Amino acid sequence: MRAVIVCVSVSHGNTLRVADTMARALEAKVVAPEEADPAELAAADLVGFGSGVFHGRLHPRLTDFAAALPATALPATGRRAFVFATSGLPPLPPAPFTRPLVRLLEGKGYAVDGTFSCRALDTWLPFRLVGGINKRRPNTADLAAARAFAERLRDGEAPAS
Repeated sequence: MRAVIVCVSVSHGNTLRVADTMARALEAKVVAPEEADPAELAAADLVGFGSGVFHGRLHPRLTDFAAALPATALPATGRRAFVFATSGLPPLPPAPFTRPLVRLLEGKGYAVDGTFSCRALDTWLPFRLVGGINKRRPNTADLAAARAFAERLRDGEAPAS
């Protein structure tokens, strides 16, 4: 299986740690949006899209990149994707951080096989005043969950979102 992970990790490297863990399970390449080769993405069997959460949304570099991807004729042409995020605060159940990007990718012809998120160090104000929250996250358990999620994708199983 050919897999590529497009990742934006800007604050503490949290999202990149998750992406690297998933990449090992998928034997995937991890790239920033600016480094992504459209031909490589088109040829991939599975493409991951992930970033940290900023003001309740995934990073604009990632969402702008996804918005610029070409659409394919629907129904989906077999292009599979997944979305992942790291965040200081948990998502609100009626509006997960990943939902807007999932909908955007589906509109581009991707079959989104699942989403993954975990908590991570957050030093956004006012958390910076106390040294941040989730200081030891993502931790071993978070990375094991990310690896298991990627293995289910690799094995063609539907991961829990």
